[in-house]
Amino acid sequence: MRNSLKKLIPYAVVGVMSGATTFGAFSYFNVKNHNSDFNYFAPKNGDAKYASFNTAGFGDDFVKAAKMTVPAVVSIKNFSNRKARSNDQDMLDFFFNPFGGNPKQQQQQTPPPNMPSGMGSGVIISPDGYIISNNHVIAGATKLEVVLSNKKSYVANLVGTDPMTDIALLKIEEKGLPYLNFANSDLTEVGQWVLAVGNPMGLNSTVTAGIISAKGRSIDLLSQQSKSPIESFIQTDAAINPGNSGGALVNPNGELIGINSAISSKTGYYEGYGFAVPSNLARKVVEDIKQFGLVQRGFLGVVPLDLSDERSVTAYNQQKKTNLKSGDGVYLIEVTDKSGAEDAGLRTGDIITKIDNTLVTSYYDLSFAVGSKRPGDKVAVTYLRNGKQNTVNVTLKDQTGGTSLRSKADLSVTEKIGSEFEPLSERFKTDYGLTSGVVAKNVEDGSEMAKIGIVDNYIVIEVNGKPVNSQKDIEKILQGYSGNVQVKYVDEMGRITTRGFKMP
Repeated sequence: MRNSLKKLIPYAVVGVMSGATTFGAFSYFNVKNHNSDFNYFAPKNGDAKYASFNTAGFGDDFVKAAKMTVPAVVSIKNFSNRKARSNDQDMLDFFFNPFGGNPKQQQQQTPPPNMPSGMGSGVIISPDGYIISNNHVIAGATKLEVVLSNKKSYVANLVGTDPMTDIALLKIEEKGLPYLNFANSDLTEVGQWVLAVGNPMGLNSTVTAGIISAKGRSIDLLSQQSKSPIESFIQTDAAINPGNSGGALVNPNGELIGINSAISSKTGYYEGYGFAVPSNLARKVVEDIKQFGLVQRGFLGVVPLDLSDERSVTAYNQQKKTNLKSGDGVYLIEVTDKSGAEDAGLRTGDIITKIDNTLVTSYYDLSFAVGSKRPGDKVAVTYLRNGKQNTVNVTLKDQTGGTSLRSKADLSVTEKIGSEFEPLSERFKTDYGLTSGVVAKNVEDGSEMAKIGIVDNYIVIEVNGKPVNSQKDIEKILQGYSGNVQVKYVDEMGRITTRGFKMP
């Protein structure tokens, strides 16, 4: 049977396992503990001058902002089970630097159980211990430890995560904590001074300054951890390095305008391009997680083609024998049945150019404008049809077609575990020596199924010791179940594995 199962390789897709310290979080075991890592520079002769600039007018504001921010920014230590994710260390170099290059040439080491596998930052957003950070900072953690600026440490509970925006919400049991207020990130402007506060390279409570270099920036980064990413980063040239992930980007008043998430770098370290999740989007995500246990996200119900992406347009033209021109806007390849878009009269071939007052020049503009709304919200959609501009109001729906807000208790079994399932044909089972099985589809990153190693096209053959041949079989077994779930599945190499998780 094992030899037969090896034939399953063409039917499976190998998942990329993201380590706990990706996208700029700090790998604990790759900072040497000797002084040669740090260099102190001085003029070569007494006549040399240091470069300087006049800080009058904002220097005091920087001091004030730093004093307000530093006590509210924490260090987060991620303790994870490396044995269960043996490829994480190999993937770490890639994720540290999504734009190429290798920040570390030395051999990666596997941390002992009592040492963290990675470190990042977080921001206290309420006096009773709620902390916002990045999803990639806490990914794969079996234990999360939070260290305050005063060196007090706590074990944190993970309240929830959202891979689509790379945001996570944690909670520690404490009262009277210093915290930061959210500012309106829509009011920020290019050229505005900002401070980045975090724990880069293991250096606690580090403050750097810069300006906002751009807004609404998309860098196609979150697609590595979500099938429907929402990217509209604030770009800054404040120095951000591995370990800054999850830390604060604040204005001179010490108000939170973003959560530092990524860097663009050939070396893996600061080169002048840092990216932060805007505070308005981050706040909406954590409010949803805190109140409902999951993010309430509205959808138009369309399959888009980004006209600003020349390669995608060219590929679509070649495949469909069309003659679309690249430019601004989002072309609708398909409008989903019974969706808000269909209800409002949108059709295949329409080009969306604006959502409310937000210009849509690319897919990421569309995903941000819609993804920051909830089911039931209405948006004004401006579009072109046959060269004529039209505007309609669309009521957004969730992925199940509903317009009501839901809690975790309202989720279906497959939504709770984060995967859908398709049946195997009887012939397929016979050819590969299987007596049962379903194919995992649309496995969500960070879901319970993903955590135990299942990705799209893996074959689940048993749940809690019972054979499964349809999605209904799985729903029947797990409906109302609240204990530990054991899943037996076949991976891309034909290996049979049994792993478990606690039913959420």
